[in-house]
Amino acid sequence: MTAEQRRNLHAFGDYVRKTLDPTFILSYMAPWFRDDEVQHIQAEKNNKGPTEAASLFLQFLLELQEEGWFRGFLDALNQAGYSGLCEAIESWDFQKIEKLEEYRSLLRRLQPEFKTTINPKDILPEIAECLISQECEEILQICSSKGLMAGAEKMVECLLRSDKENWPKTLKLALEKEESRFSELWMVDKGAEDVKMKDLEDDEMKTCDVQIFYKEEPENQNLSQNSCSSSEAPHTYSPLKPRNYQLELALPAQNGKNTIICAPTGCGKTFVSLLICEHHLKKFPQGRKGKVVFFAIQLPVYEQQKSVFSKHFERLGYKVAGISGATSDTVCVEQIVENSDIIILTPQILVNCLTNGTIPSLSVFTLMIFDECHNTSKQHPYNVIMFSYLDRKLGGSSDSLPQVIGLTASVGVGDAKNKAEATEYICKLCASLDTSVIATVRDNLEELEEVVYKPQKFFRKVELRTTDRFKCIISQLMMEIESLAKSIFEELGTITLGGLFQIQNSNFGTQKYEQWIVKVQKECAVFQMPDKDKESRICKALFSYMSHLRIYNDALIINEHARMKDALDYLKDFFRNIRAAGFDEIEQDLTQRFEEKLQELESISIDPSNENPKLRDLCFILQEEYHLNPETRTILFVKTRALVDALKKWIKENPKLSFLKPSILTGRGKTNQNIGMTLPAQKCVLDTFRTDKDNKILITTSVADEGIDIAQCNLVILYEYVGNVIKMIQTRGRGRARGSKCFLLTANADLIDKEKMNMYKEEMMNGAILILQTWDEAVFKEKIHQIQIREKIIRDNQGKPEPVPDKKTKKLLCKKCKAFACYTADIRMVEKCHFTVVGDAFRERFVSKLHPKPKSFGNIEKRAKIYCARPDCSHDWGIYVRYKAFEMPFIKIESFVVEDIATGVQTVHAKWKDFNFEKLSFDAAEMAGGAQDLGLQGMGNLE
Repeated sequence: MTAEQRRNLHAFGDYVRKTLDPTFILSYMAPWFRDDEVQHIQAEKNNKGPTEAASLFLQFLLELQEEGWFRGFLDALNQAGYSGLCEAIESWDFQKIEKLEEYRSLLRRLQPEFKTTINPKDILPEIAECLISQECEEILQICSSKGLMAGAEKMVECLLRSDKENWPKTLKLALEKEESRFSELWMVDKGAEDVKMKDLEDDEMKTCDVQIFYKEEPENQNLSQNSCSSSEAPHTYSPLKPRNYQLELALPAQNGKNTIICAPTGCGKTFVSLLICEHHLKKFPQGRKGKVVFFAIQLPVYEQQKSVFSKHFERLGYKVAGISGATSDTVCVEQIVENSDIIILTPQILVNCLTNGTIPSLSVFTLMIFDECHNTSKQHPYNVIMFSYLDRKLGGSSDSLPQVIGLTASVGVGDAKNKAEATEYICKLCASLDTSVIATVRDNLEELEEVVYKPQKFFRKVELRTTDRFKCIISQLMMEIESLAKSIFEELGTITLGGLFQIQNSNFGTQKYEQWIVKVQKECAVFQMPDKDKESRICKALFSYMSHLRIYNDALIINEHARMKDALDYLKDFFRNIRAAGFDEIEQDLTQRFEEKLQELESISIDPSNENPKLRDLCFILQEEYHLNPETRTILFVKTRALVDALKKWIKENPKLSFLKPSILTGRGKTNQNIGMTLPAQKCVLDTFRTDKDNKILITTSVADEGIDIAQCNLVILYEYVGNVIKMIQTRGRGRARGSKCFLLTANADLIDKEKMNMYKEEMMNGAILILQTWDEAVFKEKIHQIQIREKIIRDNQGKPEPVPDKKTKKLLCKKCKAFACYTADIRMVEKCHFTVVGDAFRERFVSKLHPKPKSFGNIEKRAKIYCARPDCSHDWGIYVRYKAFEMPFIKIESFVVEDIATGVQTVHAKWKDFNFEKLSFDAAEMAGGAQDLGLQGMGNLE
């Protein structure tokens, strides 16, 4: 070892002390350390911890004079698993380890939440590669001897010393896989400089409020941009100066008027709402306080606005809080509303609170802001909230009511055919929101047009394949399955299912065909025969046939809009999953029929002559636009998640387009074979699209239509994607950059006509707004008042009394095989929304398998999935949970058919609230004595 190496090791010793646990490499250093030195180092770790032990180790190391000890030290690091530290010392470059410091700092701050939230056993297999093997063993040992919380603390300690540069992202992926709520706090994509911790002021909350600030292009002047550099403290935030058109939009609301603000996407309506809120809160005299509630429909929008409001108002001394469906089970809504100045809510939370009395009335608020307020119609939560408001207003209540502000890019016109009907439609929306002012930009239009650029609209009519052998083969398979289903009823003679095969003129591969499948499945669910075994066999067979028809129908839709290869991959995935599940005779037969055609389908799918003309045109548009402007940023809208995945694969595998490096954004719900995108995953995608210039195209479904703050794009492509006029304005609004374009690409001339109609309706809407803005305000208010009175009369007359619960005992039968499950008399309601079955007998009728994503929410720990015990059925019945001290099943009503014991009539219900029976609350006394044993025995089957 040279003197320079010794000096370097001494100079960089702090990195060794922070990273190395020397007891893990002592065995490899035996040739250079005496036994008493080894014991001294081990004692130092036991008494003072690994940092002090590493300091002593380094002291002994630098005193060594023997030849080869430096090489031996590096070899020991490698053998023990310290590859990052070894690499840094070899090159004397510690930048990778230094970059981890911001994540270590964040993890230290989040440690209290980590240890109360994380089950270290669940995520250890995913992050083991980032730890030393002995550390993994220590974590498991501590979990067993001291409990999970102590194990989580040990895991934090080990991660803080990890030298693996990918540990922050590996931890993120592990948390998302487990659907851990801690994942939302652990934001790694932009680094910890974008994460600001809020001190815990309320011990009962037990959560850390991490604010995420998204960056936008400066000309957007969107308040979600972070004006602090990574080196600046958060308090250096300084608000942006409002533009004149934003002041114009805010003025009526600042004058105290209920107002709908209608302005283009990208003009900074969120900023306008901040101006209104700040003015509103500051106007109250000493001793009085305002309270603002801001509603956001979509969870990504909720998260986005919560960050923006927190950043803006907490510097002014106001307390900002947020509650969504994802957090409402773990917080006290009443307390948060009482203790906060500004509350960001998803609207259903307030609907629930008004219903159960947690919040007695809207008078607790002084200002309500409805984002995307055009949704205030029918039974939407926005409208339900305003029903409560209007009932108090029209009922002459003495309670003060909050000011109402609505934000939207388009108020819409509904089915209006002319300007007069459009005016009437807009008046109804104003009546619903109790607003008599519609604020648009009129005096500062030139300034607005400098900020928001209306994209050019292009229509591209494309051709379909002239011949489609793939469709012919799949259609033939579908006809065979229809025949198999039909033969079941022919053997029954006069017994038929109403309207089962009245679809001979319907085309395969359409939404209409999908609707027919759903209809048949519903009718199958309540089909009855005297011979119950035969009834069960028939229903199970029909469910299998319909499931296969649905998948084939999906594949034809993919084939029409994407590649044959993608449609075939979709089918192959389905049949692979079928084989892995309960593989009965019918499914074996249907699988064999598919496999007989598989070789021909494979051959067709790779034949270049079968290329989809639509994709050829899409490829041409993209190539052309990126040739004209290599910095182009694109959002590609499609109808379904399956198409999102198919088009992503096509772009990545197309050598002409792979440079686009596509990312995808989909909704959170689950459909058929697709699991929705989690909220943290959506955040990661949006953030990457904003910051990674190599990521040039975002493929998305309607989730990106409204509200979600997407970076400036200059190309929007609607791929067989058309909605109403509101959707058109929203999606087009995503193309915010100067010189932006919007293409509608479709093989359906009707879609082009519909889009042109939307453009006409947009002009009609703008004209109707101008008319309303010329009305005398008193006239407008009277018009609104008359509509409100009329709508309340209709609402009151339609109001149905609460149905008297049906106390007659009914049977629940498996929806798929019609096996008996339980009686309604044995069903108990848990926490007003979950339903369990008491008694030992029910346990014999289901089987359990460990849940692929176990997690806890409130008092409930989700542990397993439960299925019909019939081996040839295995229909999904619900989940198995630990609730407080009890193990119990939670069943879902959509998995069952309800049979009236007296009449034999069978019905199906999509939700428990639709099933009118006597809902008895869960009583722990009923479970006493047998619940624990039942639970342990039941969980014994979970392998």
